[in-house]
Amino acid sequence: MKKLLTLLCFIQLCIAHGQQTEYVDFERIEAVIKIQPDSSKVEGLVEIEFNILKDVDSIFIDAKNMNFKFEVFDHDSISYSYDGQKLWLLSRFRAGKNHRVSFRYNCIPKKALYILTKNDEWNIWTQGQGKYTSNWLPSIDDVNDKIEFDLTISAKHGYEVVSNGIKTSQLPVNDQDMKLVQFDMNKPMPSYLVALAIGKYNKKTETSKSGIPLEYYYYPEDSLKVEPTYRYSKQMFDFLEEEIGFAYPWQNYKQVPVHDFLYAGMENTSCTIFSDAFMVDDIGFNDKNYININAHELAHQWFGNLVTATSGEHHWLQEGFATYYSYLAERDIFGENHYYYKLYESAVNLGRQDIDGAGTSLLNPKSSSLTFYERGAWVLHALRTLVGDDVFKEAVKNYLEKHQFGNVETSDFISEVEKLHDKSLSLFVDVWIKNKDFPVDAAFGLLKEQSTFINEYLMVDCQVKSSKCNEYLKYYVSDEAKIKVISHAPELVTSDTFKHGLKVRQAISQYVTQIPSNLKADYETLLDDKSYITVENALYNLWSSFPEERAKYLSKTRNIVGFHDKNVRILWIVLNLSTPFYQADNKQELFNELVGYTFEYHNAELRMRAFQYLDLMKSCNQTCKANLQNAKSHHNWRLVKFAKQLSEKLENKR
Repeated sequence: MKKLLTLLCFIQLCIAHGQQTEYVDFERIEAVIKIQPDSSKVEGLVEIEFNILKDVDSIFIDAKNMNFKFEVFDHDSISYSYDGQKLWLLSRFRAGKNHRVSFRYNCIPKKALYILTKNDEWNIWTQGQGKYTSNWLPSIDDVNDKIEFDLTISAKHGYEVVSNGIKTSQLPVNDQDMKLVQFDMNKPMPSYLVALAIGKYNKKTETSKSGIPLEYYYYPEDSLKVEPTYRYSKQMFDFLEEEIGFAYPWQNYKQVPVHDFLYAGMENTSCTIFSDAFMVDDIGFNDKNYININAHELAHQWFGNLVTATSGEHHWLQEGFATYYSYLAERDIFGENHYYYKLYESAVNLGRQDIDGAGTSLLNPKSSSLTFYERGAWVLHALRTLVGDDVFKEAVKNYLEKHQFGNVETSDFISEVEKLHDKSLSLFVDVWIKNKDFPVDAAFGLLKEQSTFINEYLMVDCQVKSSKCNEYLKYYVSDEAKIKVISHAPELVTSDTFKHGLKVRQAISQYVTQIPSNLKADYETLLDDKSYITVENALYNLWSSFPEERAKYLSKTRNIVGFHDKNVRILWIVLNLSTPFYQADNKQELFNELVGYTFEYHNAELRMRAFQYLDLMKSCNQTCKANLQNAKSHHNWRLVKFAKQLSEKLENKR
């Protein structure tokens, strides 16, 4: 008996260290999920189908901190044990045999599923990558085991449920206030891409050129933000299908914003979840729109979801590809100059990273996001330049066809290119992929060869002042070059400079902070710009430079809110409170409004902005401090880090 237990422990140890895919293939997980928002409890009924590949005595399912009631459908010889992290199935499993097991479970997830409130209504969503779906749904953390997931989710009537795949039915349950919404996936995917979102949503639909249903979700109160937020979505979808050369591999494509999301967006299979901070109106679109995130997460549906990297060593095959194809989608919308300027900015940032000693090989699993995303994109741009468009596009198509619904390493992609290029790419791989330092000189060489726009931009240099700098602001150079001049020599701005485009005027608001009296009238026109960044900067700079006219500037901007974090509104409140003679508002009510933005039901960005200003004003009262303490336990790590640092700062001032 002791020997048997020792053998079982040995087998479990081996399998736990990533060898389970040699023994078992989990083929399908069907689950009925009920979430109890008030208690944060998840209850589920799960059925799992798997095929034994090699004789083995135990296999596992990842399941974090759960309680189980176990059933077996096909025979009674399977027993189980649970160690708090993995549910072990124990039997004399024989190769070639399929099994089906079923069990009930419940848990209170510590991460990966988040139950929040927005406007006193539930907003529930998941984030599996880096957090593990197995915190709320028994599944497989190993990305190399791809599974077909079919979820049925319980929710209250009046709430929209969004998940992977096609919604097949919506059924009432015994409780008349509840419904069951069923979703069907017809292809396998890694567990980290399983997703659900529940909230008060409306939906707009389109259909791609190839017939794929496109669904755009939004809060009812954001109806005027739908068009600017999802602008160019169908164009980007159609472009990427044609550019990649491989048909979109899933049944439909949905996008849904959620409250206080952890990242900008997440490419769950057929169901991208993104931060509602990117729900923008027509003005916000000019400052920080959703286009790049939109294209990036869409590209992941091929690169990451259809073909998935075997390990972190090859993570660039997901992020680098998604970044590169998002650049191409933006080029299709905004033109060549925009594309090359994005590459220029990333080359500069990668070069700085190397100077700071933080550069790494693209195959280092601990590389920075900058390396995985931007250097990965540069690899593909440089490779395409080397082998030509035809070879590159055919190789990408072959790579996807050969490895679809499977897992890949860097050599899998490079070998497809080499077959068509008919030459070794080992030197290219050494320089662009394996070397620790990014080949910044080679990158700039490519930019100079390929883009007149970049050559012009590089020519403009006003860090050392010269007579040419005045001319640059007057004549033919691009807006990007003019911005470069203004950033280095703001004193060169004249009335004529204000006649340029939105981005140039934005740069004036950013860099011309002490306003000369002869530019006062021109500067005041910035308050009318279709840019919340410009208005915020201009309001503060005008208020600071011309104290006698503060009431005028406050009156002009009193109804402007700004972005998701209310950037203009909060600045306006602070300036109002700091302008004693301006009595158009009740100061106490305004202060209460500012403190009110620190409460937990507001988004993290808004709370941090309110905390920052209250600290600046030395007015973080007891309510503010209590909310700051509460923020330390938030699920958003940025807010947690901010709250801890500010709390420490306030403590040191006592």
